[in-house]
Amino acid sequence: MTNDTQRQTEIARRRTFAIISHPDAGKTTLTEKLLLYGGAIQLAGSVRARRNQPDTTSDWMELEKERGISISSTLLQFDYGGCVINLLDTPGHKDFSEDTYRVLTAVDSAIMVIDAAKGIEERTRKLFEICRLRGIPIFTFINKMDRPALEPLSLVDELEKVLGINAFPVTWPLGNGESFRGVYDRMEQRLHLFDRAAHGRHRIASRVTGAQDESLRELLTPRQHAAWVEELEMLDAAGATFEREAVLSGRITPVFFGSGITNFGVQLLLDAFVKHGAPPQPRLSGGRPVDPHSPTFSGFVFKVQANMNPRHRDRLTFVRICSGTFVKDMVVNDPDSGKPVRLSYPQKLFGQGRESVEVAYPGDIVGLVTHKAFRIGATLTSDPAIRYDEIPRFSPEAFATIRNVGTAKQKQFREGLNQLLDEGVIQAFTTADTGMASALLGAVGQLQFDVTMYRLQTEYGAEPRIEPAPFALVRWFDPGTRREQFEEAYLGIGVKLAHDLQGQLVILFPTTWALTYFIEKHPGVKLHPVSPSARGAAVG
Repeated sequence: MTNDTQRQTEIARRRTFAIISHPDAGKTTLTEKLLLYGGAIQLAGSVRARRNQPDTTSDWMELEKERGISISSTLLQFDYGGCVINLLDTPGHKDFSEDTYRVLTAVDSAIMVIDAAKGIEERTRKLFEICRLRGIPIFTFINKMDRPALEPLSLVDELEKVLGINAFPVTWPLGNGESFRGVYDRMEQRLHLFDRAAHGRHRIASRVTGAQDESLRELLTPRQHAAWVEELEMLDAAGATFEREAVLSGRITPVFFGSGITNFGVQLLLDAFVKHGAPPQPRLSGGRPVDPHSPTFSGFVFKVQANMNPRHRDRLTFVRICSGTFVKDMVVNDPDSGKPVRLSYPQKLFGQGRESVEVAYPGDIVGLVTHKAFRIGATLTSDPAIRYDEIPRFSPEAFATIRNVGTAKQKQFREGLNQLLDEGVIQAFTTADTGMASALLGAVGQLQFDVTMYRLQTEYGAEPRIEPAPFALVRWFDPGTRREQFEEAYLGIGVKLAHDLQGQLVILFPTTWALTYFIEKHPGVKLHPVSPSARGAAVG
């Protein structure tokens, strides 16, 4: 097999995706069950790990384990069904939207998890819109069917009306709550009946039968059985057909029912995703698509993370490979200086675990341990003409002042804060009265300040203290605008000028009313929700 043929074969095998959901819909649990059925782990943990039980594989940070939530995205790679699966687990909480949105730039498909008892929730709708804007195909898993749930037909109808996408039920539930017995595969016309396993920690055995099996009448009441058969007939009468191209183009979302916690329906979802999910897709450079099958190597940085493993205490740069072949120790152009830089110590990751990578292909995510601090959004390529513009920009909605208590740990405080700024966890601004010992921080949500405090304390040994700052909004001026232009101007009560880390002039407002007042008094001044000099689309 030639190198070119091998690359084409490897690209076709890649499936890179993220799981999106509203908090508590069961995203992290489903992640572990996909790993369980993919053979990547032998025993599933719990979202909130109990004493003497394994921790959730994808949640590596101690704070995540304490709170039972995902705070940072994690890469989990495994082989299944002849494909290489790159699963990017993302935070579900809205306060960590930045990390989630960046991850969505690196995937080719998404699995959307919906709570069967609650239907489509706010966070689900927002993430769906982000996927639609990026043209990301979506598979839908309606979870928690082992609990009292809304009617399946109502859930499918809600998908179509609220999200505006055609829904094709690939599987259909048999009962719900205590009467949930399994799922019917409409494509294969086979009913999968499950036995409840030990809290879903192991793969479970299933019995395959047909929809007309007389023994089903023993599992359901006559009324339940009649209603179920009628629902299947209604779906068939609708005449909708499953077309992979319609899925890949985003016109249809395949719908699967099940229960992540008890493993019902998980393997059917995984099998269908491997078969019908999108292979690596082109990425835009200067408005033109770069074919993943091109022999020219290229990729972009979508995440930077330090101290994933306390034993290493290093910084890991996550790169999505977009075209060509990545080879250990290859040389590319530094995106900032243009000078050659060697990509040494590449890592393949599985949560906290890592192993050396010799070769990687489009669709793969490689973690680089380098002396060079590549910035988020940077393009790494052997062709200087390729420059990806994938990473969205964000406007902070929460502000706080942080400082270190005393002077003994000031060095650790500065080192840790600079690292968190490089990772994009938070943003920082400098006002006229900001001293060297403190910093004004901005974040999308308050919980990001909790993460900042926790990591400064545990990873760097600093003694930070954080206090709320009296601001609610920040806006950027046009590039080149100088503070001196506003020396004689009245800005408004509580309004302050500041600079971001790139030296761009910004203005901080305590309320939306103050912003409106400033605009009325300065009609010739243009304000922007993100830095106009920053590449990437804004997300508000």
